[in-house]
Amino acid sequence: MTVSTQEGDDACFTGSCPELFYGGCHGGDAKSVFAELCEIIEETIQLYEQDGKPLPPPISGPALVNAMQRVA
Repeated sequence: MTVSTQEGDDACFTGSCPELFYGGCHGGDAKSVFAELCEIIEETIQLYEQDGKPLPPPISGPALVNAMQRVA
């Protein structure tokens, strides 16, 4: 799970959790982006549970970069 900042004329915060879903959320306030991201994560976990699917394994570091490059 990450919340990052985009600088410049279109400055905003973006939130993502590539282990669970593609895409994410964005907005002008880090706190609200984090709250929205947490809601999306909770909803996604509920969907996995409803479908009887196991959660994907957590990834970080080089494994995360490699996973992101495969879908780009």
